[in-house]
Amino acid sequence: MRLLRFSFILSLLFFVFSCSKKEETCELDEAILDQPLNLEVVRLEDEFFGAKSQKDFLHLFEKYPDFTKTYLQAELYPSLDTLANELLLAHQDSAMRVLYDSVKLEFTDISDIQNDLENAFKYIKYYFPEFQAPQVYTFVSGFNSDLVVTEDLIVIGLDYFLPPTHEFQPDLARYMAERYDRPYIVPMIVTAISSGFNQTDPNDNTLLAEMIYYGKAYHFTKAILPCTSDQYIIGYTPDEISESYANEEYIWSHFVENELIYETNPFEIRKYIGEAPFTDAISTKAPGRLGRWLGWNIVDDYRINQDVGLPELMANPDAEQIFRQSGYRPRPPQ
Repeated sequence: MRLLRFSFILSLLFFVFSCSKKEETCELDEAILDQPLNLEVVRLEDEFFGAKSQKDFLHLFEKYPDFTKTYLQAELYPSLDTLANELLLAHQDSAMRVLYDSVKLEFTDISDIQNDLENAFKYIKYYFPEFQAPQVYTFVSGFNSDLVVTEDLIVIGLDYFLPPTHEFQPDLARYMAERYDRPYIVPMIVTAISSGFNQTDPNDNTLLAEMIYYGKAYHFTKAILPCTSDQYIIGYTPDEISESYANEEYIWSHFVENELIYETNPFEIRKYIGEAPFTDAISTKAPGRLGRWLGWNIVDDYRINQDVGLPELMANPDAEQIFRQSGYRPRPPQ
């Protein structure tokens, strides 16, 4: 079972694209949404914070064995009794109770998240019929875990996604914490799910391979969530997106002139792929992860110029082929 933690088209009619990826009015495809798939999101924070005794917790462990094993990592404790006692103490802590109350106030209604996830699962199943929708839970972890995504289970740590202005914040750098907000939840989950379909060549350790991997991941997410702003997929502000496109020729020339495409030094690759407030090798005003952003542009061009389906794209492990056949050229400033 594939586990990911974040600390974190049938046709182009379903894929919103322009030279600058400006958002356009769009509608989800009713033929896809008519599929028989109903999603229930279980609010486990209510049941667990409502538990008053060790016996209550043991009952919950039995009721939700997948959550207990995968999310609570029960195997790390000497016994379920020990885990129950740990949770009992944690949930009696006054700060945890205040955090839980804050989450309940902010996330009283999560029908928007549930609806968006259900629609996303229908889109994924449309392109990948073998996909089975996982069970989805919400929880309040005390900032111990933001998202857990496996083939069978998704757990959303709602405390991580309180508004950036809220007094309770995860222990993350500000540039990352700003992405932990309600509109990012579903795109983060879909991007995580994409890894199950994103085939790679384990022998290709180049920067290009990393760029194409993330490019395919973001392209997948946009195809599954065609009406979602790019801001919530890649985590750039609208200004950062606009400025990146305005400077795309300069950014690409930096990669070419410094012969970065086939770079294999992990420290060099990290400068352009890893989390950072900016890509200082290019400019302190350039957002971080520009290699991922360029990879997204390359993959977009590949889909358009080669007219391949989403499943074929995700199944293609050859980053070099995708790059060569994309016909990628930087967009000139508008």
